[in-house]
Amino acid sequence: MALAKVEERTLTVDGVSVFYREASGEGTPAVYCHGNPTHSEDWLPFLERGGPAIAIDLPGWGRSDRPPGFDYTMHGLSSFLYRCLEALGVGDHDLVVHDWGALALIGAQGRPHVLRRLVIINAVPLLPGYRWHWVARLWRRRGVGELLNAVSTRAGTALLLRQARGDRTPMPEHFVDMIWRHWDRGTRRAVLQLYRDADPHKLAAAGAELGAISSPALVLWGEREPYLPVEFAHRYAEALPAAELDRRPACGHWPWLDDPSVIDRVVRFLA
Repeated sequence: MALAKVEERTLTVDGVSVFYREASGEGTPAVYCHGNPTHSEDWLPFLERGGPAIAIDLPGWGRSDRPPGFDYTMHGLSSFLYRCLEALGVGDHDLVVHDWGALALIGAQGRPHVLRRLVIINAVPLLPGYRWHWVARLWRRRGVGELLNAVSTRAGTALLLRQARGDRTPMPEHFVDMIWRHWDRGTRRAVLQLYRDADPHKLAAAGAELGAISSPALVLWGEREPYLPVEFAHRYAEALPAAELDRRPACGHWPWLDDPSVIDRVVRFLA
């Protein structure tokens, strides 16, 4: 199978320069929304195998700007994402979210009529009952989060990422480099603001209208997930009226790194 060509582009929205990747093609475009600490490069294997698609680096991450006064809260980022899609002329679309890419669901609840298909992969739960994992709890503490970021190293990041693998082996070197290459002061500042805004009750409130999303949905979850318990995969599937659940027992937080068939599963679902 020939891989699609993925173009690298930029646009400016509200004075903020935004980097994005785009694959052309006919049909409904898929919008891929990354989490933390990654960016749109996360989605390259999906963009290369699917139809028309867009993956944006959210402000603060990847190759997009990091304005000091930007609103890096989950609502601020979600609102900005949809302003980007409007600037790009994206109407009806599919949506694929991973980790903090779940913030795209905040905006999707207000415009379910333009959403054709939805894929949720090991995503931050916009649901009642979630309590933050230990790394997030450190980030959310004033002073402690700043210290944690200040002393972070590439070697330490690689070691920390091992817990996110299904078999706890090291992440691929290129994956660690992809994260560390853009893990600068601006990203660290954005991370702290995002996590400190996201109190558990705010997460639950942010997903209060998930039932309005009636489009076909796939909830795919790596069960060997150290941050987001698999029970929330079931909770997402229950909250969405037309969802199917795909649990991957041997996979971790980035399921497609442990099992590349996840990529084909997602692309087939969108097609």
